[in-house]
Amino acid sequence: MHRHGYKGKKFNRETDQRQALIMSLAESLVKYGSIETTLTKAKVVVSYVEKLITKAKIGDLHNRRLVISGLQTIESAHKLVDEIAPKLKGRNSGHLKIKKTGMRRGDNAETAKISFVDDLTKKEETVKPKDVGTKAKHKTQTAPKPKAIKDKAK
Repeated sequence: MHRHGYKGKKFNRETDQRQALIMSLAESLVKYGSIETTLTKAKVVVSYVEKLITKAKIGDLHNRRLVISGLQTIESAHKLVDEIAPKLKGRNSGHLKIKKTGMRRGDNAETAKISFVDDLTKKEETVKPKDVGTKAKHKTQTAPKPKAIKDKAK
């Protein structure tokens, strides 16, 4: 048999269940900043959320609606577009990282922690632009001092 057109992991679930699983993991990642799940689910969720972040960074109405349709609640979509995406403007890709955490006790599945690469907890700094030429405008005008006259010996 051929393998054409079979893209992604199935997770032994129906299509709608699989999509709901990925959306809920993405929702939790946006809401809490980091989550722990199995390694295969983590790899799928990272690629899913990276695409949402790229749309959120554009931030126009169409991309905002695409982000809303990609997550389960409107609040988390607005959080992604309004709070998280502006902090990630410096990067083009690679906003998330996967760190292997070990094996799960019950079924020995390999677990991993997904989190944002940048620290999202610190508040955005407001940088004041330097005022060019303001010193010359505000400088007080004083009369020039008279030069000392030196008598030249003849």
